[in-house]
Amino acid sequence: MGKNVWGFGQFPGFAPFVFGGRSRLFEAGEIRLAILSLLSEGPKHGYQLMKEMRERSNGAYRASAGSVYPTLQQLEDEELIESDQQSGRRVYRLTRAGKKEVEKEAPAVRDIWERAEECENFGLFASPETMGLWGSMATLIRASVQACKRAAGSEGSYAQAERVREVLDRARRELESL
Repeated sequence: MGKNVWGFGQFPGFAPFVFGGRSRLFEAGEIRLAILSLLSEGPKHGYQLMKEMRERSNGAYRASAGSVYPTLQQLEDEELIESDQQSGRRVYRLTRAGKKEVEKEAPAVRDIWERAEECENFGLFASPETMGLWGSMATLIRASVQACKRAAGSEGSYAQAERVREVLDRARRELESL
C-alpha cells in the first residue's frame, strides 16, 4: 500500500471529521488524470467511470455527473479522448495523445490510485447504519484532544493526563464489549 497521505493509518479520510475541514481524494486536476487512466484500461461510458472511481475508493469517493461529464468534454476538446454512441450511450476512449498523457503523468496517476487504495477500510464505516455515528465519534475525539491539551498545560498535568487515559480506556472497554 502507498504512503498514508492523511496520517490516520487504516482510516484515511477520518482526519476531517476529527479536526474539521475537508480532505479530498482528488486534488485540482486529478479527476482528469483518473479518468484518463481508467480509459487507458479500455473504453467506458460516463456511468462506468463514476462507478469505477467509487469502487476503487471503496465508496469513499462518489464522482458526480457534474464533475465527470464536464471533464470528459474538456478531455474531448483537448483531443485526449474521443467518443461515439453505442447502444444509446456515449462511450469514451483514449486517443494517441491521451495515451501519451497517461504515460507522461504515470507517477501522478500512481499517487491518485494509491490514495484511493488507502480508502479501502473507509467502506467499513460508510454504511447507512454507521454514518449516523460519525458525528458522535468526531465529538468524542475532539473532546479527547481538548482534554489532552488542557492536561498538558495544567498544574498536576500528570494526574490530569492519567484521568484522561482512564476515561478513554473505560470508553474503549465498553465499546469493545458491545
